[in-house]
Amino acid sequence: MLFFRIFEWFKLSFCRSIVYIMKIKTGIGIDVHRLEAGREFWLGGIKIEHEKGCIAHSDGDVLIHAICDALLGATGMGDIGQHFPDTCPAYKGIDSKLLLEKTKKLIEDKGYAISNVDSVICLQRPKVRPYIDEMRRCLADILELDPEDVSVKATTTEQLGFEGREEGVSAYASVLVYKL
Repeated sequence: MLFFRIFEWFKLSFCRSIVYIMKIKTGIGIDVHRLEAGREFWLGGIKIEHEKGCIAHSDGDVLIHAICDALLGATGMGDIGQHFPDTCPAYKGIDSKLLLEKTKKLIEDKGYAISNVDSVICLQRPKVRPYIDEMRRCLADILELDPEDVSVKATTTEQLGFEGREEGVSAYASVLVYKL
C-alpha cells in the first residue's frame, strides 16, 4: 500500500514538473468578416468557389486570422491587428498564409513551438466539408505540423444570426504551444 502511495505521489509530482518545465500554454482566437457578392472567398488557405467573399484589408481568411490570434495570445504577444494592422498599406490584399508564416516565426523567435490547433468555422453556405482535408494539409504545411494535429470543423448556425443570414462568416481557434 505504501508503495502505491509513493508511486501516485511520484506520478503527480512528475506530471506537474513536466508541465512547469515545458511551460505549456493555450490560446484562443476569433475572427469575423462580412460577406459581399463578387469577391474571392478564402478559408483555411484555400480559395473556395462561392458567389460571395470577405470584405477585408487582407484576403479576409477568417480561419487563418483566428489561428494567428490564438497563437499570439497564447504567447502573450497581443493580436493580429497589433502585428499586421489594417491601416498599413503593406498588408493590403495580403495572402493570409503569409501572415500565418510570420506569426509562426514570431512565436518561434520567442522560444515557443506549436503542439496543435483546433478550429471551427461558422457559416451557412457554402458547405465546406469537401475542402476541410485540403485546409488541414495547407495549415499543417505552413505550421510544420502533422495534419492530425490540425483540426478544422464547420457548422451552420441553423439560419440564425449574421452567419445564418449569409451576411458574414466567423471562425474560432484554440491552440496549444509549449516553450522549447
